[in-house]
Amino acid sequence: MFKSVFAKYVTVFMTIITFGFVLLLLIVTSIVSHYSGQAKNELMDQVAQVMQGALSDDVQNSAASLEEQLKGSAGDELDRLFNTFSMSGKDNLSLWVSDSQGKVLYAKVLGDEDTPYREEQAFPAPLVQGIQTQREYSDTVAFDEANHKALIRALGVYDETGALCAIVAVGSTNIHWGIMVEEITQTVITAALLVILASLIAAYFITERTVQPLREMNDVVHDFADGDFEKRVVVRGKDEVGELAEAFNQMAESLENLEKMRSSFIANVSHDLRTPMTTIAGFIDGIREGVIPPEEQDHYLEVVSLEVHRLSRLVASLLDLSRIQAGDRKFVMKSFDICEMARVILISLEQKIEEKQLDISFVCDEERIFVQADHDAIYQVFYNICHNAVKFSNQGGKLSVCIEEIREKKVQVSVYNEGAGIPKDDIPFIFDRFYKSDKSRGLDKSGIGLGLYISKTIIAAHGEKIWVKSESGKNCEFTFTLSRSHTAGAPSSKSE
Repeated sequence: MFKSVFAKYVTVFMTIITFGFVLLLLIVTSIVSHYSGQAKNELMDQVAQVMQGALSDDVQNSAASLEEQLKGSAGDELDRLFNTFSMSGKDNLSLWVSDSQGKVLYAKVLGDEDTPYREEQAFPAPLVQGIQTQREYSDTVAFDEANHKALIRALGVYDETGALCAIVAVGSTNIHWGIMVEEITQTVITAALLVILASLIAAYFITERTVQPLREMNDVVHDFADGDFEKRVVVRGKDEVGELAEAFNQMAESLENLEKMRSSFIANVSHDLRTPMTTIAGFIDGIREGVIPPEEQDHYLEVVSLEVHRLSRLVASLLDLSRIQAGDRKFVMKSFDICEMARVILISLEQKIEEKQLDISFVCDEERIFVQADHDAIYQVFYNICHNAVKFSNQGGKLSVCIEEIREKKVQVSVYNEGAGIPKDDIPFIFDRFYKSDKSRGLDKSGIGLGLYISKTIIAAHGEKIWVKSESGKNCEFTFTLSRSHTAGAPSSKSE
């Protein structure tokens, strides 16, 4: 994974950087070449004009032939003037003077010795014709078999009568690329290499920072597959990768808790199945074998009956859970009196309430409050909450049921009890499957941790909410909401 991600980063970085620097190099060299060529043309034109003026004075003021003048003072003057323009010798300039027919009589080369014309050679015909017809010539010409080219700038020299008597030509073989262009190219290439090196280093560390948590997650996932849910990923930073690592750890914690609850559930179900079945089998065998006297058989049969009902409730809860998970449970929505339901539930729990001598408080905003819901499902939720409240209440504690309309079309049902309460750390998980706050089974000997999960699922299927507030060792209050119904309507079916 690391190599793959790193390769992708490097490929993208190198492509962008290379394209950017190539484009920059083309633009810079094009601009520099343009202005360098323009400056070279201006320099050549200036040299040609100066040489033309100096030679014109000599031609007009001397009776000697052009060749004699170029071998004497005129040639010396041209050398001096030309040297002032080419002191550095880096412009690869050449100077020639020919007669009116183009025969070279004077040649001066600075810088590059590879020059197209020597003395006694002749200028090409187009150059001579251009001077004769247009008095000047500018063009690029090939001067050898290798097709080397030179830029030529030529002007005519005339006598007093206006007759062409000489041609002054300035040439350069350095047409396109000057030293400045070469230096810029080298600078850009050096900068590109440095940037590429820096990008490789940055890509490595960025990739390592990105991939390291993913590699750790991959290792942890393999540990999860082997049944080890205790491993966690180190969170580095607050960026997206850090958030992913935190979410992964939360998932791992949820999986660990779920695994613990699953193990606890299996242990609880095994215990809850084995204990009553052992009790039932033992008492029945005792009755059949005559170990239990006839006068005591009714008592033990009652115990067997209670254990059978306990098994029945356990199986019903498991079947209910299976239907909920499969999405097969359907709800028949109809209007019913939630206050009347509360009274029926409290009456059904009367014996347990009296055993604990609980102080009962029942508050209902109106004599009758109708809600729109599935009657049997809400009875299951309401009964489960009230039964738990009685079970976990202190001897002589307070038990309160409150039903009120909190806003238009909303009814809130609350069940409060003084008792063991729920530890703060357990509250976030209290509605999870198989979760039991009373892990010691000191008070909850019959529960398997499904009642509240089923209750929450039922309330959620109605589009409502259920929550809990508790102070450990003091009290606990479960609350859920329902939709208000002012008139009884026809029942409607709703799937979970």
